[in-house]
Amino acid sequence: MNSNISGFYNLSIEERLKIVKEFSDLTDEEIEILRKASLDIETANRMIENVISAQQLPLGIATHFLINGKDYLIPMATEEPSVVAAASYAAKLARYGGGFIAKASEPLMIGQIQIINCQNIENAKKEIIEKKQDIIKIANSTNQRLIEYGGGARDIEIREIDTQRGKMLIIHLIVDVRDAMGANIVNTMCEAIAPQIEKICEGKVRLRIVSNLATKRVARARAIWKKDVVGEDAIEGILDAYAFASADIFRCATHNKGIMNGIDALAIATGNDFRAIEAGAHAYASITGKYSPLTKYWKDEDGNLIGEIEMPMQIATVGGATKTNKIAQIALKILRVKSAQELAEVAVSLGLAQNFAALRALATEGIQRGHMELHSRNIAIMAGAIGKEIDEVARIMIESKDISVKKAEEILKEIRESKR
Repeated sequence: MNSNISGFYNLSIEERLKIVKEFSDLTDEEIEILRKASLDIETANRMIENVISAQQLPLGIATHFLINGKDYLIPMATEEPSVVAAASYAAKLARYGGGFIAKASEPLMIGQIQIINCQNIENAKKEIIEKKQDIIKIANSTNQRLIEYGGGARDIEIREIDTQRGKMLIIHLIVDVRDAMGANIVNTMCEAIAPQIEKICEGKVRLRIVSNLATKRVARARAIWKKDVVGEDAIEGILDAYAFASADIFRCATHNKGIMNGIDALAIATGNDFRAIEAGAHAYASITGKYSPLTKYWKDEDGNLIGEIEMPMQIATVGGATKTNKIAQIALKILRVKSAQELAEVAVSLGLAQNFAALRALATEGIQRGHMELHSRNIAIMAGAIGKEIDEVARIMIESKDISVKKAEEILKEIRESKR
């Protein structure tokens, strides 16, 4: 069974659940958890402080994704209409060009140790390098299980920076965190080696914390959208939209936000820290000193559109809410990923698809038409429609090309009066 499922959006919830169950080999119990769609209050109370309830987001499935020759159904948790549909459509068009080719680097995170008032910076640098293996050994002593899984501290890098409070020495501890996001692992290691660093530098250690600019944990994806599938005019429009984002920071912010519409939705669905991923993405977009698009587009010699994305991807399959939240566990099972690196490859492919879909819509019919049609059910609910009235009001609004609360209220009034 593959992910190229036509008409998935037209199926009932039960029919969709049946397809996902077969695709991912879910149990009856897991399907029931998805059907209930709730985070129980006791689990929530163990996750954060001062709990009074749990907030819910719709969990949808993006279809048609072919990544590195493997089919994926991608769970996405989002409140925004059109996001899931747009990603699915982009993935469907990408299949004609072979789908997405993606590659994630090793899961290396950076921990930072800040040293102030270092007595002799050059001597400190030299001694840290000389004692690097001893320092790494101390770091690795904090997590034997990570070592057994093939991870652990790998290297130390040294930076000297000028600040408004004087020169500071910054030590980067490079850690292979395997399938974890790694913040807790890295923070623990940084705290463990801080006394040794402080002694060597004859200064004062301040911050000991992970960096969310994960430049050593980068994922890339590429796709070809065929000229005869997408259309030459649409390709030209996408290239013009990309040029706009490359030249204008106001447009670029929204361009990159569109990428994160997909990636954040996947991160939330799988219980990952989407805020860390967001921080890393936007910092990476600015790493040259100019805020730039995370994607690139160009035409090949045959006129087909090539799309590419590159960004940090600190995403995990173990730890945190990925193991606390049952729905997050099921989302990972639906994905059928074997590692955090594979999940990173899925994430950037989804981000590229989301961006392509947005640019295509903007460059052709405009973003609002499709978005508002998918938003029509929400408008109907806002107008007071219930049950079968929701779809009927939405349908009539779409047909009339007037999707607004006022129009929905008029339609709803007419429907109810006709049934008296």
